[in-house]
Amino acid sequence: MNWTLVIHGGCGAMQPDKLPPEQEERARAGLAAALDAGGAILAAGGSSLDAVEAAARVLEEDTAFNAGRGSVLTAQGHAELDAAIMDGRNRRAGAVAGLRTTRAPVSAARAAMEHSPHVLLTYDQADRFAEAQGLEQVTNDWFMIPERRAQLEAVMASGGKVDTVMKYGTIGAVACDVDGHVAAATSTGGLTAKRWGRIGDSPLIGAGTYADDRSAAVSATGLGEAFIRAVAGHELAARMRLSDETLQQALDAVLADVVSLGGTGGLIAVAPSGEAAWGFTTPGMYRARAAAGAREIAVYSEPARR
Repeated sequence: MNWTLVIHGGCGAMQPDKLPPEQEERARAGLAAALDAGGAILAAGGSSLDAVEAAARVLEEDTAFNAGRGSVLTAQGHAELDAAIMDGRNRRAGAVAGLRTTRAPVSAARAAMEHSPHVLLTYDQADRFAEAQGLEQVTNDWFMIPERRAQLEAVMASGGKVDTVMKYGTIGAVACDVDGHVAAATSTGGLTAKRWGRIGDSPLIGAGTYADDRSAAVSATGLGEAFIRAVAGHELAARMRLSDETLQQALDAVLADVVSLGGTGGLIAVAPSGEAAWGFTTPGMYRARAAAGAREIAVYSEPARR
């Protein structure tokens, strides 16, 4: 069978007349590079798990997105990084939250899955685990860029109020390999000016990240609190497993539930058949897909279905 890779770089108030052309070009180039990295693995017969990690690693290194280098800053002025990865073959999963020094959070999540008895590791102990696994450590300043500092200053000047239509730059990847196995990965810096050790949906298995060979692989971006309450990733997969809905119908229904909870955002998903879908309730979402002989990168609300 054919392989499929779908990625996202976050959603928000991106509109053709408001998004600076250079910013759009940077994001499109980053998505293209991630497709190249993950697609090369899948085209060579590699696993969906390796492909989503590779795609996510590229996006984590790209300052156009809110993950890894270029992550948003907490109210205290530092970066705290979250990530998760899940293998649909056996529903093994790994996640990390609150990292401050591990350069590749998605690889730390995979290490947690493969080299620890736990699913979710947090804060300084998660960094120390990643270091022990041989993953590169950097200073927290390495993740910071001037644009994110300016965003934090603007939020704090407004009294700490986070604009709910702001850009959510969380990154994610879902894939189906030639053997019909699916996997998902998600990585984020969270919300600008987040407080009190806040953790969103991205590293929570079943909320922002989920994969199951019986149904689908899912990655979310948006207001994490609503995706957590909707248990969005698992809900989409359950609808596929227990109903006769198409992947797109299941995805749309979950997004509608997120909206009913006061949230906005987007989802990408792929089924073991190779069927892919995406959707979002914001003006735009950085997104892309590749399959054997096909490739597409999009930002705005059209085309909104695949």
